[in-house]
Amino acid sequence: MQIEFIACFKVCLGTRLDADSKSSAMSTVFFGTIVHTKSFNEFESFEKGFLVVDDCGKIIGIGHDYQEWVSSNPVRAKDLREVWLTDCQFIMPGFVDCHIHAPQFAQVGLGLDMPLLDWLNTYTFPLEAKFSDQQYAQQVYQSVVHATLRCGTTLASYFATNHLESTLILAREAVRQGQRALVGKVCSNCNSPDFYVETAEESASATLAFVEEMRKLGSSLVLPTITPRFALSCSKELLKELGGIAKRFDLHVQSHISENLAEIEMVKGIFKSSYAKAYDEAGLLTNKTVMAHGVHLEDDEVALFRTRGCSVAHCPASNTMLSSGLCDIQRLVNNGVTVGLGTDVSGGNSVSIQDALLRTLDVSKHLDFFKKQNIRGTGKAKAQDPNYVPLKYKQAMYLATLGGAKALSLDHLTGNFALGKEFDALLVDVSVVENPVRRLNVDELVEKFIYTGNDRNILEVFVAGKPVKNDCQLK
Repeated sequence: MQIEFIACFKVCLGTRLDADSKSSAMSTVFFGTIVHTKSFNEFESFEKGFLVVDDCGKIIGIGHDYQEWVSSNPVRAKDLREVWLTDCQFIMPGFVDCHIHAPQFAQVGLGLDMPLLDWLNTYTFPLEAKFSDQQYAQQVYQSVVHATLRCGTTLASYFATNHLESTLILAREAVRQGQRALVGKVCSNCNSPDFYVETAEESASATLAFVEEMRKLGSSLVLPTITPRFALSCSKELLKELGGIAKRFDLHVQSHISENLAEIEMVKGIFKSSYAKAYDEAGLLTNKTVMAHGVHLEDDEVALFRTRGCSVAHCPASNTMLSSGLCDIQRLVNNGVTVGLGTDVSGGNSVSIQDALLRTLDVSKHLDFFKKQNIRGTGKAKAQDPNYVPLKYKQAMYLATLGGAKALSLDHLTGNFALGKEFDALLVDVSVVENPVRRLNVDELVEKFIYTGNDRNILEVFVAGKPVKNDCQLK
């Protein structure tokens, strides 16, 4: 069977590929331009290449010479559905959002002229308290999963709220719409408003119940993650309880660290230690831990992250909008810390990781200015690092895909097109938007999408081999 992806791609895919996959999975070979990253500095492309996905959604072939692959895999090559891309199309790995607050999708774009702690108390805590209403939670969580899939997010690490039942609604919604996700029930027992706080016992008990219910869910795509909101919202005792649960069940961990200078000083005052040490003493810094922000990490904290194998979710939009600072991710990467990207909705104003990718490049350029120039009018900036090299777009693409998968400790399953990984991918067409496109080479196709594209250019989204963008309609 042969399918050609032309301008009417949605019709072709919606009526032929989706219909077939609903009744019985079928191995597929894609012909055209394939791109992915293999490391922070290694970008690989296959112009006029091929990529083979088996009926379980796993990648079993990729390269330039399809006939050679067929000769070596005669049985696997039988009855393959053929999918042909046009010159304006390419396949890339799906986007990974390492840090997003699902309930806050309901307030995107509000309160962004406030610093972090004011924003939490004025907007965020009152909103999240509403998620005791499960019907409200269902409406918001349907919408956020739909929106992230539309923007190409094949893997998301979600914060939910303190509420057990509504957090389970988020997990079930990710399963229903076919998104790969880590989902966390938020834990907070102090320094929170009276209308939105738990006791340490309630929080730990509900977390254990959440882990058990997630086990019953039986999904290979959607997994639980231990989620203390941040050090200030949890007592030392609760942090240690959560660290124990994470260790007992070998679970992922997510939280925030060193986002805001005022926040850091409060942590030092309460814990009498650095921010990273406060988490480490509770057993929460592991090789399955991702911490959002890390804007102001000290050198010894960066070294501790490297030793423990922890990762950082870089959130350039919220770091800017909530006046937190500019995170130098080159410093983190150069010191052996894995970095992925996060939208940090609704501290960030977009659910699109492509937007986060662009802002990451902007922040890197801004740092380049500050490190090399005396910026007139600021009164503070002075040249300090003439050897600083800003990020390139291919490195930013790595952060948005494989880097994110590594940050979430799921790179054995997803993040690029290595053989044996699951096919989490985007089919991109740079000619969809009303913008004349001359014939482009492979690098130019990718660059054009990164700098000028949006969700309209993402014709289809695949998770574990299944098309999900056209299926993720709201009920």
